[in-house]
Amino acid sequence: MTHPHVMESLPHPLAEPPKGEVPGSRDALKERVNVGHPARQHTKLDEHLPVDHHLSNVYRAGAGLVGLFLLVFGVLGLFNRVWFFDTGGDETLGLNTNGALSTLSIAVGALLLYGMVRGGNFASTLNMVLGVLFVLSGFVNLALLETSWNFLAFQMENVLFSFVVGLVLATFGMYGRVSSRLPYDNPYYRTRNPEEVSGAAPR
Repeated sequence: MTHPHVMESLPHPLAEPPKGEVPGSRDALKERVNVGHPARQHTKLDEHLPVDHHLSNVYRAGAGLVGLFLLVFGVLGLFNRVWFFDTGGDETLGLNTNGALSTLSIAVGALLLYGMVRGGNFASTLNMVLGVLFVLSGFVNLALLETSWNFLAFQMENVLFSFVVGLVLATFGMYGRVSSRLPYDNPYYRTRNPEEVSGAAPR
């Protein structure tokens, strides 16, 4: 025997779906997920981090120090008036440079200084991305040494500098963000583990 109140709660088989909801759409499926089995949240690199958090100061410091050095290096290199793609180059601050490398250094330095001013996730991601690019640049220019394709006038000192700067930037960018053992009060840990933060044990 079917109770009347049960029949009233069930929608008619031929009834049209509510306005604003398309059958089978992502929004409609989200509403049909069982409460006891919540969908897993995917962790993104751009998760929220308060700009005034102490981790943001670490990212700012890494971007600011390297950015300032690259900016000074690039400006001083342009004062030497070396030809833009001169493979011989000239020495500036213990590193070999030419017009192309000086211009590139100014551009990257300015970008890092902008990351220092902005802080937060942007500075962290910028440090990691440029850190990887510096390491890759070290390998590429190491292979181009003593060849006519050495358009940035790299020497072994430049290669080592590129490796060191890349590792430094990557370390600053990943600090407190990319690790398997983050502290409980870490904002990235709290975002990736909402069940533990709210005190609700996962079923």
